[in-house]
Amino acid sequence: MKIVVLSGGRSTERNVSLSSGVKITNALRSKGYEVAYVDSFLGVDVAEDKIDDLFTTEPEDEANLIISDEVLTDEKINALRTDDTIGLLGKNVLKICQHADIVYMGLHGEDGENGKMQAVFDVFDIRYTGSGSLASGIAMDKKFSKEVFVQNNIQTADYTTTTTSKISAEDIPFGFPMVVKPSNGGSSVGTHIINDESELEENIADALRFDKEVLIEEYIKGREFSVAMVDNHALPAVEIAVDTGWYDFQHKFVENNVTHFITPPDLDDETHSRMQEMTKDTFEALGMSNYGRVDFLLRDSELYVMEANTLPGMTPLSLMPREAKAAGISYADLCESIIKSKIRIYDEK
Repeated sequence: MKIVVLSGGRSTERNVSLSSGVKITNALRSKGYEVAYVDSFLGVDVAEDKIDDLFTTEPEDEANLIISDEVLTDEKINALRTDDTIGLLGKNVLKICQHADIVYMGLHGEDGENGKMQAVFDVFDIRYTGSGSLASGIAMDKKFSKEVFVQNNIQTADYTTTTTSKISAEDIPFGFPMVVKPSNGGSSVGTHIINDESELEENIADALRFDKEVLIEEYIKGREFSVAMVDNHALPAVEIAVDTGWYDFQHKFVENNVTHFITPPDLDDETHSRMQEMTKDTFEALGMSNYGRVDFLLRDSELYVMEANTLPGMTPLSLMPREAKAAGISYADLCESIIKSKIRIYDEK
C-alpha cells in the first residue's frame, strides 16, 4: 500500500503538523508501508515519472521534532514559498496524492481541519483519513459546533461571538472571568482568559488577528480532560494538569513547561463512562468519522464539552497517543488502525 502523509500546510499550527507528520511517517514505514512525506503548502519539485520514488520505507530524521513556540502568521508562512504563489496546494501535491492508495491527514488547523482539503480530495476521488469535509468544517468552527451541541443537548459552556473588539461586558450574557478565542483555530493560539473589562478589548483584538470572528465563552473552572475515538471505540480519557497558568500553546508543545498527563485519570467509573459516551454523542452530532478527539471540563459533577478535534495532534507530547498507550496500543498500531478504519469506511460506501 502506498500512503502519503500530508503535513505542514498554512496555519498557525504548521510546526505542530510537521512534527506530527514525521512521527506518523516513520510509524507507518516501520509497519512496512511505502510512505511519501509531503508538505501540503510547499509541495515537492519532482518529475511526474519520479513520483513513485518518493514512496519509501526508509525513516525520516526525527532530530528536529521540537516545536517552536513562535506564532506563525500568514505572512511568515507565505514567505516560505519561492514562486510567489499562496494557493492551498504546493507544487505537485495533488499529483503525488493521486499516486497513493490513501492520504494520511497529518495537518492541523485552518486548511487541514476546516474541510477545504477534504473537499478538494473528494472532487478528485482521493481517499484520506479523518472526517469528511462537512463535519470537518463544522467541528473547526467553534460557533457552529457550539450550536450543534446546544441543538443536541450536549452540555457546553455559555458563549457568544463578536467580529469587533469594540464590545462591552454589558453585551455579553455572562460575567467574568471569560475566555476569548478565534472561532476557527487550534492549539490555543490567540486564546486568552479575561478577568475584567479592562482586558476585554485588547485580548479580543489579539484573537481577531487569527480569525474574523471571535468566540467569547463562559470560563468553567474545573478539571480538564480529553477523550479520543478511533474506529467507533472511545479510548481511556486523559487528564491534563499544569503546575502554573493554563493549558496554552507552550504547555501543549514546549517540553520545558510542566504539564502532567494522567491516563487513565483518577475518576469514578460512572463519570469516566459518561465522558466516553458524550464523546460518542459529540461525534454523531457533528458527523465525525474514523477518528478524532473531544475536550472536556469537569466542574463538580457536571461535564462540559468544549470542542472536538477532527485531526488531533500526533506529536511526542500529544494527547491521543497517550490515551492509546494506556489502552495498550502502540503509536505505530494507532496510525495503522486509523488507516485501516478509514479504508473500511470507504469500502462500505
